Amino acid sequence: MKIFETKRLYLRELIIDDKKELMRVLSDPESMEFYPHPFSEEMVEQWIRWNIENYKKYRHGLWAVILKEGDVFIGDCGITMQSIDNEMVPEIGFHIIKKYCNKGYATEAALACKKYAFNVLNYSRIFSYTTVRNIPSQKVAEKIGMRAYKEFEKNNEKQIAQVAIKG
Repeated sequence: MKIFETKRLYLRELIIDDKKELMRVLSDPESMEFYPHPFSEEMVEQWIRWNIENYKKYRHGLWAVILKEGDVFIGDCGITMQSIDNEMVPEIGFHIIKKYCNKGYATEAALACKKYAFNVLNYSRIFSYTTVRNIPSQKVAEKIGMRAYKEFEKNNEKQIAQVAIKG
């Protein structure tokens, strides 16, 4: 099911058949540098199932990011409920296959998710967080209008949360 589209992309619900393509990013050690470890095939399938449950529970989750030109799967992006310093909040996350990085796709998808969070889901705030070492993801958050919110510890590592406020 298509959720929305942008100039170059459309986002749709993930399905189990996306596992092979999603593994290209979630199982890649370089792409998962800021996670505790790359995902196994089983973990990628669990990731997809978790998002399918999120669609039912929250009306959102991480969605497949599809390049319109050629109908190419390039990663995931969306909104999940995350604990930021023990507060459950909506958070924009994304994972783009290496080959498609540095082309503005993460920013384009994340900005569309921010608009969706405010205009469709009616959230008053939307967050993003990552390890303090993950400068590329922090820059994407800044490009879509997020500002520093707080630092906190998770997985024994300092994290930085960024926020955008509706208005």
